[in-house]
Amino acid sequence: MFFRYFITVLLFLFTSAIDPFEKFAESTTRHTNNWAILVDTSRFWFNYRHVANVLSIYRSVKRLGIPDSNIILMLADDMACNARNPRPAEIFNNVAEQINVYGDDVEVDYRGYDVTVENFVRVLTNRLPEVTPVSKRLLSDESSNIFIYMTGHGGDGFLKFQDNEEISAVELADVFEQMWRKKRYHELFFVVDTCQAATLFEKFYSPNILAVGSSKRGEDSLSHHVDPKIGVYVIDRFTYYALEFLEKLKQDSQKTINDFFHCCPKHLCISEVTWRTDLFTKRDYRKTLLTDFIGNVRRTDIVMLDNQFLNNIVLNSTNDANTNKEDQSKQQFTYISQMPIMD
Repeated sequence: MFFRYFITVLLFLFTSAIDPFEKFAESTTRHTNNWAILVDTSRFWFNYRHVANVLSIYRSVKRLGIPDSNIILMLADDMACNARNPRPAEIFNNVAEQINVYGDDVEVDYRGYDVTVENFVRVLTNRLPEVTPVSKRLLSDESSNIFIYMTGHGGDGFLKFQDNEEISAVELADVFEQMWRKKRYHELFFVVDTCQAATLFEKFYSPNILAVGSSKRGEDSLSHHVDPKIGVYVIDRFTYYALEFLEKLKQDSQKTINDFFHCCPKHLCISEVTWRTDLFTKRDYRKTLLTDFIGNVRRTDIVMLDNQFLNNIVLNSTNDANTNKEDQSKQQFTYISQMPIMD
């Protein structure tokens, strides 16, 4: 009996000692900024579509509000300047060639032979040389939501870089765990368009991660269509339908992560889009907005004020102007409450 009483008293003292500011902080989301890491791991002319994939997603992410300062763009080959390109300085993702996804405002952070497994890992873990410019760094923190999109040639548990090296599913999982322990993300959304894509996120074990891949184990991720004027496939099927979905979004869109998971059904993708949500436990992914990862964080609500309220503001400011200098000197260093304090 005495032991139960003792435990009760301890629990009471512990709960009453919690700082009310901590209670307030725990009750609100820590998400304050978004970052995007977009990676094409393939080079050579016949992999034109992988560059177009990344640039298409890059264009949508920027349109939805993430600035270039918060985007790390990695292109393993410069298709725009390739000697085989009949459209010099241009890259298209559709046979109609209506939109040059390379554009005039593309900021490539890592290009050509700089796109390596080592540099990719260094960017994620912030282990870059001191001379690395800010524009090539992922300056995220524990309040950052990070969107990672990767495309290239993959297989069972790996993704090739430059046809020269590869990153394995185990290595990728360990990198994300390092990011979590170093407080480099709040939530992370991983999207990969490659063959056997689902095998890349099977080993993930860090919290607050959502993942989706264009194909399951044993399946190829297929291209969508050829542009006969260019002579190669210009986009992959999953990215084509994902882009079609994203292009309909606005910054105030209510589309959810779950809606994105179903943007490319099997009769369109041919392969089976696969996703993983078991690590994302803090909130329901079916109610999580897609723009929480690929849009502008800042949302505003328009509040209509009635005339009586506005008149009170003017009246109060007039009364304040009539206060004497002695009262003003007394109130000079008076602070007002800036955040709610819990009793």
